[in-house]
Amino acid sequence: MSTSNKHDSGAAEGARRATEQSPESLPAAGAGRWSSRRKVSVILELLRGADLESTSRKYRVTVATLTEWRDRFLASGETGLHSREVDVEDDEKRRLKSIVANVSIDNELLREKIARLESSRPLALRKSKP
Repeated sequence: MSTSNKHDSGAAEGARRATEQSPESLPAAGAGRWSSRRKVSVILELLRGADLESTSRKYRVTVATLTEWRDRFLASGETGLHSREVDVEDDEKRRLKSIVANVSIDNELLREKIARLESSRPLALRKSKP
């Protein structure tokens, strides 16, 4: 029995060497979820020129999944580059909201003042001009 175990482990080592996979690069058995760090490292490997097909085999992930990760990674990076423009827009929105809030408060105060004036004495009735 011990000879068959040695033969099996040797075959696994040979297969791993033949496909240039290291034990660290293979996901653990049953590992269904990838951390964002692992995804980023694989995406960066692709962006540095690694072949999509071989990377797919190396990490045991479908080409479609790798493509989706890459596209989402690039879209997020593009969003990050627009952060200054978004900040300028946010500042403008904040300024305008502040102005609207001040106008609303002024209107509310004026309505209260009108209500107080009307409660103490009604406004005079206007006479229509002939």
